[in-house]
Amino acid sequence: MILILLLLFYIFTPLLILHLCHKFPFVNKLGAVMVAYGIGLLVGNIGVIPSLSESLNSLLLVNPKISADEVDGLITSGSLVESDLLAFKIYKLRDLLMTVTILLAIPLLLFSANIKEWAKLAGKTLMSFVLGMIAVLSVIVAGYFIFKGAGIKDLWKISGMLVGVYTGGTPNLASLKLMLDIDANTYILTHTYDLIVGVVYLAFLMSIGQKIFHRFLPKFPIPVDEVNVKDLNGKDPFWGIFQRETFFPLLKAYLVAMAIFIAGVGLSMLVPEKMVMVVVILTITTLAILASLIPALNRIDKTFESGMYLILVFSIVVSSMADVRNFAGLTPGLFGYISLAVFGSLFLHVLLSKLFKVDADTTMITSVAFICSPPFVPVIAGAIGNRHVMVSGITIGIIGYAVGNYLGFLIAELLRIF
Repeated sequence: MILILLLLFYIFTPLLILHLCHKFPFVNKLGAVMVAYGIGLLVGNIGVIPSLSESLNSLLLVNPKISADEVDGLITSGSLVESDLLAFKIYKLRDLLMTVTILLAIPLLLFSANIKEWAKLAGKTLMSFVLGMIAVLSVIVAGYFIFKGAGIKDLWKISGMLVGVYTGGTPNLASLKLMLDIDANTYILTHTYDLIVGVVYLAFLMSIGQKIFHRFLPKFPIPVDEVNVKDLNGKDPFWGIFQRETFFPLLKAYLVAMAIFIAGVGLSMLVPEKMVMVVVILTITTLAILASLIPALNRIDKTFESGMYLILVFSIVVSSMADVRNFAGLTPGLFGYISLAVFGSLFLHVLLSKLFKVDADTTMITSVAFICSPPFVPVIAGAIGNRHVMVSGITIGIIGYAVGNYLGFLIAELLRIF
């Protein structure tokens, strides 16, 4: 019953958020995505959702494919407590929702894309990619020497994990945990802080980041009236979505999105497990771009808004996982290092973008692709009202997934010498 209620909460809370955005201007000014993150963070920290115990968390790191029946068996044997079964099922529900919503959202968000405009972004996007990579690697390496005397265990290994997660994503974090033989507690602590700092980072970008960066960086090179960017905060674009002339064509778009989703998942079964997420997102993105070339599909109204609704679901789920109740025993030095890695790399990236005249939106979306991985690119694209940087951001994130493990392992081994 609790799982059903939690599922309904995640799916239908965005309806309430959109209603509040439509009814109250100050809520709409905050933005639907920002409100979703706030609600998720609140729910994840008031104690209503059972959290994973340390024993179960460690078990999942060793065997992430463990089933509910196996967990039940461990409870019977006394290895786990009874509450772990519910916490495990909630963990699986969240993981499934995050995966399904983002993999369905990407094609829906891209169906209305105009490929002809991408050529105008290619040069600056490549420049921003290089600058962002330099910023991330420089700050993490510098942070290693800054916090070397702070008593952080296996700091060189943590540095490698941070390079992996902040050039790629969580899959790289997990891979490097195994590659560098990092103990479960260190991994859990690093991942927990990454979630919390990431929420603050995203909140900054979604609220005042664009306004601040516009003071230092050029604005996006394509005028807003030319690209016809809609209000993405949930005030007007979502209304009328259930009207007959909109709803039935939209169902066709959903069927195409589901077919693309199935194709991406099917293709991923042919590759090694560590490459699954890279292949899935790359396949879905490529097929969605190709599908956008079909005029009948490209002209369907409200596809982007439907994708954004799924992004709201994703936002609530992921922010509810940032549970500050897990903070007991965490080291301030580790928190400081991760905070420096995130915000220090953003600061350096902005400085380099100023020097090389890269616009604010491209800088933000590149930073998000590195720091938070491709699934968060549509979140920021929607929050800043610019869907046209989404494909370049996802592309950068995919490259990050591909190189994150190599860079993380290399940097860790180099820092080990010092």
